[in-house]
Amino acid sequence: MSHPLLRIALALYIAWGGWHWLATRPVHPPDGVLAQDDPVQVTLDPGAQISRGRWTLTERATYRITARVLGSETYHFDALADLVPEDLALGWGPMSDNRVLRDIDITQSNRFYYWHSAALPVPRDVIVAHSANTHVIPGNRAIATLLARVRTGQVVTLTGTLVDGRRNDGMSIKTSLTRTDSGAGACEVLLVNDVSTDR
Repeated sequence: MSHPLLRIALALYIAWGGWHWLATRPVHPPDGVLAQDDPVQVTLDPGAQISRGRWTLTERATYRITARVLGSETYHFDALADLVPEDLALGWGPMSDNRVLRDIDITQSNRFYYWHSAALPVPRDVIVAHSANTHVIPGNRAIATLLARVRTGQVVTLTGTLVDGRRNDGMSIKTSLTRTDSGAGACEVLLVNDVSTDR
């Protein structure tokens, strides 16, 4: 590659990096509870079955959540990536308030959301009951685009259905149906049909 082409490639890379930073940079909202209400869940019995490529999804409950985005993680190559391209760590009630969150370190990896605090600003069970790692399945391409634009710090409202899934090779995933669990199996698996954000 000649030097002019190298310079063009470098300029394009820098421009893409700047655009990506602007599109995904965290939002810094003011102090106070930004998402007051608990998620609203209504059991579906029986729920419909939905075909998504190699997956068959079984609806378990309708679900609507308004929450602050505590983190997002994109997955391309793990066992669930063909169904769930992104996880959102979400917080509501006290877990949407800077005055609580500034004392909690939050990370995501390997399909889990982790939190750590040297001195708990609220009791542990409050943190567990007001935050969740949510595996988000885009309902269509437009929803996928909106989910990809969600930024840490934003308040987002997601509407859809909690689902269990089984792939044609036997791989399976089950949704949590309660907000008070933690650890393996505690993530909500949400087929998202509508997305809105505060900005």
